[in-house]
Amino acid sequence: MVNYTEADIKFRCKDKRKIATWVRRVINKFPDKREGNIVFVFCSDKYLLEVNKKFLSHDYYTDVITFDYTEDAGGGVAISGDILISIERVRENAKEYKTIFEDELHRVIIHGVLHLLGCKDHSTKEQEEMRKKEDEALALLAEII
Repeated sequence: MVNYTEADIKFRCKDKRKIATWVRRVINKFPDKREGNIVFVFCSDKYLLEVNKKFLSHDYYTDVITFDYTEDAGGGVAISGDILISIERVRENAKEYKTIFEDELHRVIIHGVLHLLGCKDHSTKEQEEMRKKEDEALALLAEII
């Protein structure tokens, strides 16, 4: 089940049902995975910076942090976690990358989901693979929205 909430800001995510359908379709591309409980938490830069410091010992702004609660519960791996997204950082990134806010938000949403699915982005090679999977997922979204 996909849910949406806010931490310290007011933010209304557009097309919640379509995004949830999209997330399910991406998960279904991984045959040994199934949807569990995924919560998207929209927040400010300040909030996400504090989370980054407290839980990851990183003292810098980021657009997304994924907390993975995925477990193998007979019948397949249930993909579960909290995906915290800084709306301020997404807006800044959209300007920097010269794209619209919603497109950047969708990329960050699916980036968090891909982390839950086991995708990494530490090395250059992993980052390239992550970007490829993001692009494939975004193509799926274009069919839905």
